[in-house]
Amino acid sequence: MNLLGSSAGIWMLLALGVLTVTTGLPVWALLIGVASAFAVAGLAAGVIDLNILSALPSRLVGLLEHDLLQALPLYVLVGVLLQRLPIADAIFTSLARLLRPLGAAPSLAALGVGALVAPMNGSVASSSALLSRLVGARLAHLAPSRAISLGAVAATIGVVVPPSLVLILLGDAMLRAHTEASNLPGFKLGTQRIINTQDVFHAALLPALGVLALWGMVAWWQGRGQVVGAPAQGAPAQGAQACPSPQPSPQRGEGASALLALAATAVILGLLAGVFTGKLFAVEAAATGGCLLVLGALASRSLSWPQWRGVMADTLALSGALIALLAGATVFSLVLRLFGTDRLLAETLLSTTLPPQLAALLVLLLVTLCAWVLDAFEMIFVVIPIVAPPLVAMLGDAQQAAVLLLLVLQLSFLIPPMGYAILMARARAASEPVALRQTLWQIFPALLPYILAQLALACVVFLVPQSVHLLDGPQPTAQESAPASQQDIEKQMREMAAPRDAPAESAAELPAGGEPDGSVRNGPAK
Repeated sequence: MNLLGSSAGIWMLLALGVLTVTTGLPVWALLIGVASAFAVAGLAAGVIDLNILSALPSRLVGLLEHDLLQALPLYVLVGVLLQRLPIADAIFTSLARLLRPLGAAPSLAALGVGALVAPMNGSVASSSALLSRLVGARLAHLAPSRAISLGAVAATIGVVVPPSLVLILLGDAMLRAHTEASNLPGFKLGTQRIINTQDVFHAALLPALGVLALWGMVAWWQGRGQVVGAPAQGAPAQGAQACPSPQPSPQRGEGASALLALAATAVILGLLAGVFTGKLFAVEAAATGGCLLVLGALASRSLSWPQWRGVMADTLALSGALIALLAGATVFSLVLRLFGTDRLLAETLLSTTLPPQLAALLVLLLVTLCAWVLDAFEMIFVVIPIVAPPLVAMLGDAQQAAVLLLLVLQLSFLIPPMGYAILMARARAASEPVALRQTLWQIFPALLPYILAQLALACVVFLVPQSVHLLDGPQPTAQESAPASQQDIEKQMREMAAPRDAPAESAAELPAGGEPDGSVRNGPAK
């Protein structure tokens, strides 16, 4: 096999996987290192065009100017602040009181906090850090294995609940993947349009609610008979960073906590709904949430100046790591595409004699194995751009492919022993003496019902593609999606060139709220 032919990208992926497991170096550094080594070899062998490779700096600059990346550090800031402010604690306590009649209030409250906070938290690691503090301290009457499992599954809710940062980045990746799939042989776009981030949000919402419903039933079954634990009596949970303040009376404390939880829940739901419906850009929602958290923390003096310095340092460190990962993935993917490995993989998958559904299952299995050792951002930046175009072509439905990729990512994070969420939950719980005696095989029975529920929902989405289209808006008709004729183009040019004080000849024909090109103002495009 020619190591510097079209298969060179496969060797790049294998080298990256081996080095990731064996060296412990940052993935962004390994991405740049592996790509640079293969690029030098390709240039020496005359396989790679230097003119294309020299365009890499401008490509990186254009990438960093992308509007979507403005939301990334803001989501990180929101996640860091949520870990340090008592907002999540107030929401948990209020939900636990509200759900007390169900008999499993702490477990259900943990899932509720995950559903509310995880989409704004930005990452599985950040959600795990927050939820392990809440769950570990308040589930004293639950078996340690069940508490660890519950913390792990709650931390992954942000992977599928829109509009989380993972979904925003995946939506952008699926837009490019759908565009590439439309150019693959045998794939017919027809009257469909290329999907955008908003389409991914709409497709993922009902499956995400299904995951929450099934997991809620599992959590209720495992946590029946619980009571709200003692750590909620007033002292902050282990790891909480609240500024000392005079202790109010229990009635006033409960009232203030409930009011804070209600206000925070209303703001979070309002921002998430604004992004989901397209009324707000993701960067606008993240900026609004971040400003409100900063103003609230300053007004309540919840954080000291050393803690504020820690917030800024953590935000810059995490944002820098994610941007470095994105830059490294851009370098890696460019070199891989210059070798032609993406075309090789697409042609191999599309020319197989296997039925398209079976081939799609194999691709999803490959994604599961990759996500077993990589986190969500590494998957979206490195693996998804390679496998998503042929997956869309095989399934014929980009929204179905996007939701399946999300569910597979979430599932991979929960599979022991390498599942990212499981590793994070066990690491966070290691400070508890009982948790130290919990092996992976002790955790697995408590985790298995959650995994089976996730698999069942993934099977429904795979077998019933229509399940991801129930919230779709009206599709454009063939006449609306048809390309403009030469006569229409000339007419539009004349209208655009007409003086401002002279009415356009077709102004009376414009629809209400319309533009000269026939489009309609409908909020910010995604």
